[in-house]
Amino acid sequence: MAETIRRPGLDDQGFIAREGSLARVPTAFRPVVAAARDRLSAAFEARLHSAYLYGSIPRGTARLGRSDLDLFVVLREEPSDGDRDAVRALGEALDKEFPQIDGVGTLLYGRDRLLSEPERYDLGWFVACLCTPLLGEDLAEYLPRYRPDSLLARETNGDLALVLPRWRKRIADTAGTEEARRPLVRFMSRHLVRTGFTLVMPRWNGWTSDLLEMAEAFAAHYPQRGAQLRTAAEYGYEPVGDPEVLRTYVDDLGPWLAGEYARVHGVKAPRPD
Repeated sequence: MAETIRRPGLDDQGFIAREGSLARVPTAFRPVVAAARDRLSAAFEARLHSAYLYGSIPRGTARLGRSDLDLFVVLREEPSDGDRDAVRALGEALDKEFPQIDGVGTLLYGRDRLLSEPERYDLGWFVACLCTPLLGEDLAEYLPRYRPDSLLARETNGDLALVLPRWRKRIADTAGTEEARRPLVRFMSRHLVRTGFTLVMPRWNGWTSDLLEMAEAFAAHYPQRGAQLRTAAEYGYEPVGDPEVLRTYVDDLGPWLAGEYARVHGVKAPRPD
């Protein structure tokens, strides 16, 4: 029997190791992180349970003027529309004030939702493995350890078929300029690459957040689609504003990937929303 190869991103027991830390934040981005921490505290005060960084900044791979600031905010109760408006305004202010970053993306959830059974292998995994604590109590203490298995694959990205109609609407609603399309290309490219990677993750037996490495892992198992995912990985870092790229994502690569994902891992358990 062939020996199973253990890839990077796992600890000595084969669990996914938590990536990122505040110590890895590049010096140029530390004022941005400090401002985000202070403003989140001021905006939500006692209602804030915890806040986290994720993405290239806590991994230490952020690029000046090119990388965005990614925040995950947890409130003690379910967020309201006003809370969502508040984090949106906070992000816009940070983006305007700090040229080091190219946008701010904030995920906002309530503590009970994040720790609920349906989210244990989705939002829970995301916080426990991909997020770096910034404020408050670390919810990873209440969550299990995770292996790169089919259950994790299904519950993280097994909903692409439901996502594609929303993408088509976003594309239709986007102003017809390259500048307006570029953020969509970046977002959808990253999503598709990560979905392609988690499709093969149990066979690859490891974890990485590097889009190019994800694409290569996928291509080793699906060479007929490898070139598409490699290109998507490049666009995840350097997006273009070509409408044909978006059309290909929702009419070709996306539907194929959704069908293959359901065949291999099944479909993600339904969520209330």
